[in-house]
Amino acid sequence: MDHEAPAGSITSTLGHLALGLTLLAFGIGTTKVVDGVTVADAVSIATYVGGIGLFVLGIVAFRDQDAFTGTAFAGLGAFWFTWASGADSKFSTNAAGLFLLLFGLLALSLAVGAAGAGPIRQGSYALLFVSLVLLAIADFATNDGLAKAGGWVAAVAGAVSWYGATAGLANWPTAVPRRAAGRGVTAAG
Repeated sequence: MDHEAPAGSITSTLGHLALGLTLLAFGIGTTKVVDGVTVADAVSIATYVGGIGLFVLGIVAFRDQDAFTGTAFAGLGAFWFTWASGADSKFSTNAAGLFLLLFGLLALSLAVGAAGAGPIRQGSYALLFVSLVLLAIADFATNDGLAKAGGWVAAVAGAVSWYGATAGLANWPTAVPRRAAGRGVTAAG
């Protein structure tokens, strides 16, 4: 199997592990698939691992001249910290939806910007974008089914981010094998 370039810097690997764990906790809590576990249970992880941890890693990445990783982690750290800080506050559903939609735009920018980073990094940001849009629409429409769907997509995004970082550490494959042109194709006739 082909291997992508290694996960990159320690900052990038640690940040994607933090993003993955935070998204998994948030997504699983949103789906309520584990009895007694809700999205409110993800607040501590979102505050410290996703919020403060990612923000600090973003600053370190900027110091190391890695503008993309710095932007991604500082922006996502701000998202998680703000979300966790306001989780117990009473905002209108439209305000919550707008918050998620605006940070969905950040995730979209990250997905587009990660085009050269490989399918795992780009995929995790793209899935985060889809999740935030679904959750925003769920807030606007007060639709629990869409919220659960958004939670599942967030959990998958977390699993993808976690796998990408772990694969870099363990030297696991992260690229889809490709067949050479013409191999496996037979002529009809």
